[in-house]
Amino acid sequence: MRAVVQRVARAEVSVQGKIAGSIGKGVLVLLGISQNDTFDEVKWLADKIVGLRIFDDNEGKMNLSLLDIGAEMLVVSQFTLYGDCRKGKRPSYLRAARPEQAVLMYNEFVEYCKSKYAINVNTGVFQAHMDVSLINDGPVTLIIDSDKSVY
Repeated sequence: MRAVVQRVARAEVSVQGKIAGSIGKGVLVLLGISQNDTFDEVKWLADKIVGLRIFDDNEGKMNLSLLDIGAEMLVVSQFTLYGDCRKGKRPSYLRAARPEQAVLMYNEFVEYCKSKYAINVNTGVFQAHMDVSLINDGPVTLIIDSDKSVY
C-alpha cells in the first residue's frame, strides 16, 4: 500500500459537484493499493498514519498525532499512486490492484481507522472521478509505502 499524507487545515472531495466527504483540521490520505497487498498492510499503514506525530505541540514542534489533537481523516482512493513512469510517456498501472480487490482493502482501511481509533473518517467515492480541494497546513506532505523493499 502506498499513501500520500497531507496535513490539512481543511479538505473536501466532491463528485459531480456534490460534496462526498469533508474534514476540518486533520490529514488527507491519498491511498493506493497494489495487487500484492494484504490486510496486514492495511493495518500497518492505518496504524502508521494515525500515529504520525506531525501536528505541533505548544512549543511549535511536530510532536502530536491525529489522536492527540482530535483531528479528522479524509481518505481518497488513488490507483495512480502505482503508476510506473519509467518507460515511455504513458504510465503503466500493472502493479495497482484490480478494482474488486482494491475496494475491499480501501473499505477495510476506513473501517479499521473508525473502529480501532474512533476517529472521524470521511471518504471520497471509490472509482469515481473526484475533485479534491485542500488547504495544506505547513505544508506537510509525506509518502508512506508498506513495501519494505522501497526503503
